[in-house]
Amino acid sequence: MSVTQDDADRDHGVVRKRPAGWRRFRRWLVLLAAMGVAGGVTWALLGSGWFAVHSVVVTGTRLVPESEVLAAAEIQPGTPLIRVNTARIAGRVLTIRQVLAVQVSTSWPNRVVIAVQERTPALAVVVPRGFDLIDAYGVVVQLVQTRPLILPVYTTSAPVSSLRGDPDVSAAAAVLGQLPAALRPTVVSVSAPSPDQVTLQLRSGVTVVWGGPGDAAAKAKELAILMRTHARYYDVSSPATAVTS
Repeated sequence: MSVTQDDADRDHGVVRKRPAGWRRFRRWLVLLAAMGVAGGVTWALLGSGWFAVHSVVVTGTRLVPESEVLAAAEIQPGTPLIRVNTARIAGRVLTIRQVLAVQVSTSWPNRVVIAVQERTPALAVVVPRGFDLIDAYGVVVQLVQTRPLILPVYTTSAPVSSLRGDPDVSAAAAVLGQLPAALRPTVVSVSAPSPDQVTLQLRSGVTVVWGGPGDAAAKAKELAILMRTHARYYDVSSPATAVTS
């Protein structure tokens, strides 16, 4: 029978087997030590306050007050960081109308970071109190008294409350984003009876029927050629058969 170093000690050249009780005792010691470490870690994470929420940092806000984000997040100071549910916090912050997306993360040992992406105004809609600025999804981002010059008026007979999720609005915003840099600032209003019938009114009084968002490069090239005629109406909705009058 062979004797290993773990099972024996040597005393003056005499090999002695350790009793089975010693091996069981040693296993209990290891188990108790592991339980002690686990208990200490649990206490540190949940009960000590070392890894609890001490601060909440909000980034990316411009239109939305930071206080509104914090109120929606509902993060209680002193909450153990391991118990912070980032998905639920993000869901609550997304209920703020002006917020398009949000990312919530924990930063050890004691911080929560809320990174907000606000909606970007794309069009202005005339309302009794001024102008509602809406994004590409038709969501009202802000009410202003004076229209920003960089935002064309979206001409529609529908109430602004019905524009959320409207494909006509999305098509109009997409077309504006595709326009050549020299043409974009000259657009004062845009209408879209349907997603493939986006029509632009320029500051000079010229009307441009752009059509849908597709074939933007071909439409821009054809329009640049046609505008040399100094007409008042251009239809490039089908670049292969563009019309001017």
